[in-house]
This record gives sequence, C-alpha cells and structure tokens, in this order.
Amino acid sequence: MMNVDTAKCIGCGECVKDCFPSDIVMDKGKAFIKNIACFKCGHCIAVCPANAISSDEYNMKEVKEFSEESFKVDAENLLNFIKFRRSVRRFKSKDVEAEKLLKIIEAGRFTQTASNLQDVSFIVVKEKLNELKDLTYDRLKSIAEHSLAGTDPANKVILRYSKMWLAMHKEYKTNPHDKDKLFFNAPLVIVVTAKSQVSGALASSNMELMTNALGLGTLFSGFFVRAANDNKEIHDLLDIKKGREIVTCMVIGYPDVEYKRTVPRKAADISWK
Repeated sequence: MMNVDTAKCIGCGECVKDCFPSDIVMDKGKAFIKNIACFKCGHCIAVCPANAISSDEYNMKEVKEFSEESFKVDAENLLNFIKFRRSVRRFKSKDVEAEKLLKIIEAGRFTQTASNLQDVSFIVVKEKLNELKDLTYDRLKSIAEHSLAGTDPANKVILRYSKMWLAMHKEYKTNPHDKDKLFFNAPLVIVVTAKSQVSGALASSNMELMTNALGLGTLFSGFFVRAANDNKEIHDLLDIKKGREIVTCMVIGYPDVEYKRTVPRKAADISWK
C-alpha cells in the first residue's frame, strides 16, 4: 500500500498531476492515495517535494535523494560509452566478483517494466555451467540435424546456421576448453527471464551498460536462447519459473582483448513526419 504522511504533505498536488492511473486525489488540502488503480510505480514518491509518500511493499531505505553530482551523466560521454561497447568473445581465466554481479543485476532490477510488473528474473549460472554447455551444444546439434533433414518447420530461418552448429558441436566435444565457440570459456552466464520480452530486453540492455562500466565484457548469446526456449532439459536445469520465458543469455567475464576505438555503423534510418 502507498501511504501519505499528512503531517509532511504540503498540498502542492504534484503527486496528483504525475499519477498516471489517477489514483491520488486532494482531500482537505492533503494528498490521498486510494490504492485502487495504483500499480506501485513510485512516481509519487519521486516527485513529492516534501518526501511525504512511502510504500509498505518496498524497502524505503533504497530511495536516494537527487543530486547532480551523483546522478547527472554527461550526454556526450554517455553516447561515446554506448558507441565503444563491443560484444566480447575472448575472456580471461578469472572469476567475477559477487559484488560486481549484484551491481549488474541491480541495473536490471531498476529498469522500467510494462505496467510496473517487475517481472524480470535473473539466473546466474556458474557451478552448473559445464552441464548447461553440454545441453546447449547437444540441442543445437539436434536442431541442425532436423533442419538439414527438412523436418524442422523453421528450416528456412535456421538452415544457414545448421552446418555451423554441427561443426561447433564436433569441435567442442573434441576439445571443450579451446573450442568453446558458444560460451567462449567465460566464467558465468546470466540468463534473463520475464513474462514480457520487452521488459527482459530493456533490463538486459541496462545490465550490459553496467557490465562495461565495471570493466567486464559480455556477449548476448542468441544461439543459447534458440536452443533453450523449447527445451525441457535446459528449462529444468535453470528452474525457469512458470509463465516466464528466456529473453537473453549474457555471457560475462573479464575481457582478454583491448579495443582501441569505436567502429562505423550504417546511417540512421530516420523518417521525419
């Protein structure tokens, strides 16, 4: 439940103006939250100049007061930071500290979600990574064999990958350390699941920015997602929650490569109406 401390409330009405579901009204010069249509987005907490609003459902100790020094990011630096990011496929044989992983997940946790569902979950795979690798390589091999045999309904989409997956599987089984072209010997992966693909993808994007800010590198493994989404063994290993789907798989570790500059891209496809 959202609550208003009437002793603090100055009756400015900012929370009323900013409440999208119109769940806040003014009552005798004070804000009153009906808690009927409210979906706990927290805008009222953030906008209140008197810090008069709180919630029973959240940890209010997480709330931080705005300051330019702590919160403002230079726009040009941010754009350069985004341009400089690279998908990393070369990792050092070095573990990633737990505190860094928690910061990455925190960046995902605070990402906006549809209707404030906060439906994104994070599965950190370290101890069972080799087991996950075996299941994934085997599943891709099976998909490839069905595709080349013409028995896969998605044949046209994945046919161009089939021979690659078969070769990857063979090399991995022969030399799993040096020929891991799926997880690239990274020490861990974070599998992001959600009820909404958009929510999971948005969270993953912010998580990648945090990964880079922490001096780590990551690769979004689309091959893993393709292997996992319809595979019971992988779902059972990861204990995927009911109603969730795997949105991304972030292969994470310390980069064993140093990039010197950004790269060019196609011109933006923009329509001005």
